Amino acid sequence: MTLLNSLVPPPGLRVLVTAGASGIGAVIAQAFSEAGARVHVCDIDRGAIDRLTGTVSGITASVADASVERDVDLVFEDVVASFGGLDLLVNNAGIAGPTGPIEELALSQWQRTVEVNLNGQYLFARRAVPLLKQSQANPSIIAMSSVAGRLGYAFRTPYAATKWAVVGLMKSLAIELGPQGVRVNAILPGVVEGERMDAVIAARAATTGLSVDAMREEYLKKISLRRMVTADDVAATALFLSAPAARNITGQAISVDGNLEYL
Repeated sequence: MTLLNSLVPPPGLRVLVTAGASGIGAVIAQAFSEAGARVHVCDIDRGAIDRLTGTVSGITASVADASVERDVDLVFEDVVASFGGLDLLVNNAGIAGPTGPIEELALSQWQRTVEVNLNGQYLFARRAVPLLKQSQANPSIIAMSSVAGRLGYAFRTPYAATKWAVVGLMKSLAIELGPQGVRVNAILPGVVEGERMDAVIAARAATTGLSVDAMREEYLKKISLRRMVTADDVAATALFLSAPAARNITGQAISVDGNLEYL
């Protein structure tokens, strides 16, 4: 294998992307499909699944809530039926959670953020690991954290707390699974262009009393490169982490953020 060929995942890689029908997840799913991988996505949004599978041929899908154990079990039944195993889990499912001061956040908002962002990571990892241990294709887990998983994030405490926890889970699993040849890494996206970030900026502007334009400028000032990243940037990192060239990269929290200095 040449060095150039080692920088992309091998054809036929069996990939599961959670929350893979829209946003970053969909871009990652499409990138792996274009690279020749066999891709299965799950998502809570049936409409988004239909749009993705209607646009990209070959991707299979399940409707599932990442926080519901039975839904996760059914996803893996579909994966095994379609692929016979698994080589890569992209544990991407997550929600933004509420925005506001801690004393005003409802317990139900906190719990829902934990259920999706952290419990979902656990539910998928526990089902994926037995399959990954059987894989001979440089198996790995890519956990989607956030730059809020390395920096404090005022008024977004449930989100930040869960994203820090994802990094801790990843580092612990990297140690636990390393002897079986399974790698585990996390990607920490920064300010990612798109509708979700637009909503986050608008909510934070409302909380702090700034205009949306002023809040957007505040975010850009915190980034060394003074620009947002794209979902394609995140997908490119995921492709590399699943490639042969990354075979000795594990236990790493890799920021894709233009060097976001603070939040």
